Amino acid sequence: MIKIIGVRFREAGKIYYFSPGKRKISRGDQVIVETARGVEMGRVVLGEKEVPEEEIVSPLKEVTRIATEEDLKRVKRNREKEKEAFVVCEQKIKKHQLQMKLVGAEYTFDNNKLLFYFTADGRIDFRELVKDLASVFRTRIELRQIGVRDETKMMGGIGICGRELCCKTFLSDFAPVSIKMAKEQNLSLNPGKISGLCGRLMCCLKNEYETYEYLNSRLPGVGDFVTTPDGVKGQVQSVNVLRQTVKVLTEQGDVKEVQEYKVSQLKFRPRKKKVKVTKEELKELKNLEDKN
Repeated sequence: MIKIIGVRFREAGKIYYFSPGKRKISRGDQVIVETARGVEMGRVVLGEKEVPEEEIVSPLKEVTRIATEEDLKRVKRNREKEKEAFVVCEQKIKKHQLQMKLVGAEYTFDNNKLLFYFTADGRIDFRELVKDLASVFRTRIELRQIGVRDETKMMGGIGICGRELCCKTFLSDFAPVSIKMAKEQNLSLNPGKISGLCGRLMCCLKNEYETYEYLNSRLPGVGDFVTTPDGVKGQVQSVNVLRQTVKVLTEQGDVKEVQEYKVSQLKFRPRKKKVKVTKEELKELKNLEDKN
């Protein structure tokens, strides 16, 4: 068994694992660690625990130190320098007439690297821009092109539900979301209602998808024939997925009647229902399924 802690470098970012060494490190502590990007400061989100050694990707780096007051001040200074770097980079982009939108600037803790995040349609030749920026900041420059979902995660905002965006507050990864998930939940395929601020399908469509898929599998389809508790055969008119109820039209002589039953009261042959997306719907909503 090996002792580890989990560290995040940004809110709702991925969790990276490090060895605490002989230090007593608690959840919520700020620590200084060495990463592939250089020396960085992160917050401990998973306290010390022991896991089997084979579950850890080697080599497991050790925490350099628990952050000091001076380290916290340095990070604060870096945030101020990032604002200045952002303004300078925007000016240089205009100077070089590049079709790109700057999203953010980030210094590593040790100032050995300055990263700029941007979005653009297609590839951008920014070699001259990098040279220009390097001559200004006298450090390693990295320009990283990101997708619209990552841009929204960095910028933040309020969703149509009235809450802060899931990707900004707690989602560490973007799971694939499809139009099929919206159809399974009987949602309107109006792009304005099922897409987020990023212009892609809302991540929350995945949250309840498996539940809806299970509940739908227990129900007959509209138009199917079922047998009621009285032994009368009827045709399904509508279903309520969450309440697990079915409205059935029965005919006895000249009398037609629609009654609501719990699905457990009915007899029918269950069949796996396939959610179909028409070519017209797929064409109209194609851009929403973009994984970027």
